[in-house]
Amino acid sequence: MSRIQLDLNVMRSFVTGIDLGSFAKAADRLGRSTSAVSAHLKKLEDQAGTPMLRKAGRGMALTEAGEVMLGYARRLLELNDEAVSAVRGVQLDGRVRLGMQEDFGENVLPEVLGRFKRAHPKLRVEVHIARNAVLMQSLEAGRLDVALAWETDAHAAHRQHIQTLPMRWIGADADQLPYEPGEPIPLVVLDAPCLMRTAAINALDRAGIAWRIAFTSASLAGTWAAVKAGLGISARTPLGVPADLRTMDAKAAALPALPQLGLALYRSEAELTPAVARLAELILQRLAA
Repeated sequence: MSRIQLDLNVMRSFVTGIDLGSFAKAADRLGRSTSAVSAHLKKLEDQAGTPMLRKAGRGMALTEAGEVMLGYARRLLELNDEAVSAVRGVQLDGRVRLGMQEDFGENVLPEVLGRFKRAHPKLRVEVHIARNAVLMQSLEAGRLDVALAWETDAHAAHRQHIQTLPMRWIGADADQLPYEPGEPIPLVVLDAPCLMRTAAINALDRAGIAWRIAFTSASLAGTWAAVKAGLGISARTPLGVPADLRTMDAKAAALPALPQLGLALYRSEAELTPAVARLAELILQRLAA
C-alpha cells in the first residue's frame, strides 16, 4: 500500500484559512484564487478520508480530525520554513535588534529565538524588553530593527497590524474578589505612564466606581505577584497572563467593560534585511498559532 504524501501547499492554504477565519482571505494572502484554495481543502479531505470542517451556525468550525490535522500542519510548515531559511541564511551574520513588551516574553520569545538561532547560528540577537513609549522612541532613534508593541498610533510608519485583543480584568480567583462590595476597587498596576493602567482607571471613572492604587510595580512580574497575593486586581490582555491567574467576568463582578488594544509589528525601515524579515515572520507565525 502506497503512503499518502501530504502537499505542503495544501497545508499552507488550510492553516492560513483557519488563522484568518476565512478561506477567501487566505486566497488573497497567498496570492491564489478562491477556487484554488477550495480545491486544496477538498484535496486534503480526500487524502485524509474525512471532513476537516463542519457547519457551525452561519460559519464553519473544525471537526475533530481537522483539529488534529491543524496541529500537524503547523509543525510541517514550521519545519519546512525553518529548513529553507537555514539553507538560504547559513552565511548570514551580524545582529538583529528586537524590542517587545514583557507580556510576550514568556510565551513568544523562547520559541521564536530558538527557531531563529537554529536557522541563523552566526547572527547575534539583541532583545530589549521595555514599555511601549520606550520601544517607539528606540525605533525612531534607530536603536531597534523591529518591535512587537501595542498600537498607540494607527498612522505610524512601517507598522503591520497583527490582531486586536480585548483587555480583561485579572484576578487570583475569578469568583472570589479581593474586596468587599462598596469598597474602592484595589488596583494592581504598573508605574505610570502605562496604557492599561490609564484604560482601567478611565473605565472605572466613567462608570462612577471608586478605586484606589493598592500596588504599583516597575515590572509585569511584580504586578502578577501582587495579584496572586490577593492585593487587588489588574487589567491586561489575555496574552501572557500566568496560568494560575484568571480573567474575570466584568458583568458578574460589577466592573466596567474595558477597551480593546491593537497589537502590531513595527519596523525601523520600510525594507527589512533578510535576517530581520525572517525574525518578523517567526514572530507572526508564533502569534497566529
